[in-house]
Amino acid sequence: MLIYVNGFIKCGAPLVPFFSHKRLSFFTKPTPSSYSLASIPRDRLYFNNNLRYSSKSIQVVESSVIDMGAKEEKADNVALSSYDDAMDALSTLISRRRGDPPTVGSRDKLEQVVSYLKILGLEDKIKELKVIHVAGTKGKGSTCVFCEAILRNCGFRTGLFTSPHLMDVRERFRIDGLDISEEKFLQYFWECWKLLKEKAIDGVIMPPLFQFLTVLAFKIFVSEKVDVAVIEVGLGGKLDSTNVIQKPVVCGIASLGMDHMDILGHTLADIAYHKAGIFKPQIPAFTVPQLSEAMEVLQETATNLKVPLEVIAPLDLKKLDGIALGLSGDHQLVNAGLAVSLSRCWLQRTGNWDKIFPNGSNETDMPVAFVRGLATARLHGRAQVVHDLVSDQQDSSGDLIFYLDGAHSPESMEACGRWFSSAVRGNKGLSTGLNGYIRHEEFGRDFNRVSKQILLFNCMEVRDPQVLLPKLVSTCASSGTHFSRALFVPTMSTYNKVISGASAIPIDTRRKDLTWQFRLQKLWERSIQGTDTALDHTLNPDGVTSLPPHDFLCGDAPHCGGPAGTHITSSAVMPSLPLTINWLRDCVRRNPSLKLEVLVTGSLHLVGDVLRLLKR
Repeated sequence: MLIYVNGFIKCGAPLVPFFSHKRLSFFTKPTPSSYSLASIPRDRLYFNNNLRYSSKSIQVVESSVIDMGAKEEKADNVALSSYDDAMDALSTLISRRRGDPPTVGSRDKLEQVVSYLKILGLEDKIKELKVIHVAGTKGKGSTCVFCEAILRNCGFRTGLFTSPHLMDVRERFRIDGLDISEEKFLQYFWECWKLLKEKAIDGVIMPPLFQFLTVLAFKIFVSEKVDVAVIEVGLGGKLDSTNVIQKPVVCGIASLGMDHMDILGHTLADIAYHKAGIFKPQIPAFTVPQLSEAMEVLQETATNLKVPLEVIAPLDLKKLDGIALGLSGDHQLVNAGLAVSLSRCWLQRTGNWDKIFPNGSNETDMPVAFVRGLATARLHGRAQVVHDLVSDQQDSSGDLIFYLDGAHSPESMEACGRWFSSAVRGNKGLSTGLNGYIRHEEFGRDFNRVSKQILLFNCMEVRDPQVLLPKLVSTCASSGTHFSRALFVPTMSTYNKVISGASAIPIDTRRKDLTWQFRLQKLWERSIQGTDTALDHTLNPDGVTSLPPHDFLCGDAPHCGGPAGTHITSSAVMPSLPLTINWLRDCVRRNPSLKLEVLVTGSLHLVGDVLRLLKR
């Protein structure tokens, strides 16, 4: 089994995984007209300085009042403005937090985005962008990442806009596979900010956060002169801010399901209607197999707009010739198949296919550049495995591995459960992905340990945990994977502040409302035990929820999802996420024979917070 080291690889860096059976020729600095090939040695792993991080003490954040006037004065001189100044400015654009009544988009809002583009001088320039536009309920981000990696490995300068970010807002903007640099981000951010602020004096309303980030993405891609812009829809499609794109090269619809129903509607047909809103007259579109209710809407919309719509089957693994996808999980074959078709269509419609593949590669061939792109794609927080090195610093310590997936819908929760079960069983086909994976035995450690699967969970209150939790448990149990314990924890992220990856981490739990977490725990215990269980809401004298004893994870409570012999509480509500991570580390330090495999899921915010903590 291969395990991802607790470090965060810079996307686009020449880091190469193990290929146990195949060698793969990689292009170095490819151009559309010529390639330089480099042979990659077998069973070799490249590291860079970003792979390992020392343990740092956690800082307590003190509340402060933001003086935006002072921030903006400093921002007049971009060289003097700090990244946190930009984050403070962005935070003023947050107009709605999750759980507030939805504000459905409208044509008026799309017209607002167009007006912002005019102010920035981008209205005509974005028409020159050669765009791949992708919507969907699940898999649209992965599809976009695959597309970007494929075309970058074909030699093109790529721009990628995705959402949400997990640790730092710059993750949303990639140029040539790398998150935009802090320096360039500040340059383009303040250029846009100042122009829009000047117009605000004349009565123009500053855009909400996502609209601003969308026009900022267009500003970046135009200024950076990308050859291709891969754009992920934020929410829905028809009325999404990204739908100001009038003539994309090709459109894609990833898998559809029930999500954001408060905004998009309560039927699959309603949701499909919004997603199909990105179709443009006579512009080719591709989708994956859908339920009939959704497919009928997609086909009807395509017919009305004279859109050639093609349904793409999941990628055949044989075409990869033994090379693993960079994104783990069987469900990624669906996204990879869609990405291959979108990329091929983009190359053909832009007149680049014959230039890149002059030897006449046919429709059934998988060019080596496509394979390399599929193999090197990366996306934090989706089927990601991180081996915690902080708990690994002493030979006497146990083993702590985090499995992170931001699943938050019933369909994605099922996919998450299948992936986690395969990963903990050591399915080599799913664990030979990229991004710093290394072999267990290379740690020189004894792995004859007691393995326990732990769930670390939180979801937004607009989600339905009565659906999500049973779906996860039943999926894992059907594969023979049972959770020993479940931990319910609040996220660190706030919804009125945009933070950077370097922001201080709050640990004060005195005013943390854990009502939702206790509700999740009650639902969990009812699901596992089959009846309501008396739960111990333990508080210390200061009114803060106490941590469980360290032997809590080593007890003999019934396996969650397995046969329950006695009614022993198999879960706990944790007071804060930083304390939880430290508590898990202490547990393996105190128990050298213990191997904890922790699935972190239910919320991308939770996954992002855990990644931030593990990076420290």
